[in-house]
Amino acid sequence: MEEQTYHIPVLLKESIDGLDIKQGGVYVDVTFGGGGHSREILRRLNGTGHLFSFDQDEDAERNIISKDDTASSNNTDNTGKEVNANFTFVRSNFRYLKNWMRYYGIEQIDGLLADLGVSSHHFDDETRGFSFRFDAPLDMRMNKRAGITAADIVNTYDERQLADLFYLYGEIKNSRQIATGIVKARAQRNISTTQDLLDVVQTYFKREREKKDMAKLFQALRIEVNHEMQALREMLVSATELLKPNGRLSVITYHSLEDRMVKNIIKTGNIEGRRETDFFGKTNTPLSAVNNKPILPDNDEQERNPRSRSAKLRIAVKNDE
Repeated sequence: MEEQTYHIPVLLKESIDGLDIKQGGVYVDVTFGGGGHSREILRRLNGTGHLFSFDQDEDAERNIISKDDTASSNNTDNTGKEVNANFTFVRSNFRYLKNWMRYYGIEQIDGLLADLGVSSHHFDDETRGFSFRFDAPLDMRMNKRAGITAADIVNTYDERQLADLFYLYGEIKNSRQIATGIVKARAQRNISTTQDLLDVVQTYFKREREKKDMAKLFQALRIEVNHEMQALREMLVSATELLKPNGRLSVITYHSLEDRMVKNIIKTGNIEGRRETDFFGKTNTPLSAVNNKPILPDNDEQERNPRSRSAKLRIAVKNDE
């Protein structure tokens, strides 16, 4: 097995248990990353059924599951490595879930897993601009082949757009002051690196909260660069439509924006949380929550993996039609 380049999976047992895996079933892991969750799904499929795993980051392809990882193989990837016969890697954004399932001739799935957090691999990569710990080009693209960068955003968005972005996606209270500061600074010279951005915004954060608020600002930029909220919306709607009756949805979130969307679609059947009732006043929803409250990592996992401290797992089952 090749060395994994991503994080230790968060809530591994709980999230896979939540899928209630049936041998011979069709499952999707829309956030492949280091392949930890995917390997466990394949182990439980025990050589039957099929797993489709999505990731738009080319780095994830280093972790493609080979025949030595789980089961037999009669397949090769584009590097010539023999891969697991029960596994298909899809290098794409998970917002295109439905299109790819149609491409592979899959009309329904038995379960879908999503671990929505950004991996420690991305934060630890000094060249990608995801972390303010390193001076790097202000990029933040998950898919390095396309799209605008964080530098494009801070240098071209107008003051109101920046303020709204930092407030909505970072929940930063003084977002307007920060936006004003950025616009003034970029009039002198482009903001091209993480250090350039830090030099501009540090004065707007109180020292005792500086790291937390800086993380929120970087989070807001990352969400905008990768269109994360729009992609999540499209994926959740597609997943709800693709699931078979009694199929399972298992989603790990890390911030309130994601969690609200997942909770809403489970409770009401739509992202907005809009309740739609039938003639008798019963809420029409295609999903039912398996766990009424989110599952949280225990103290041991939080100690082993600090990344897990903000994680919440929600599990839902598709209702009979």
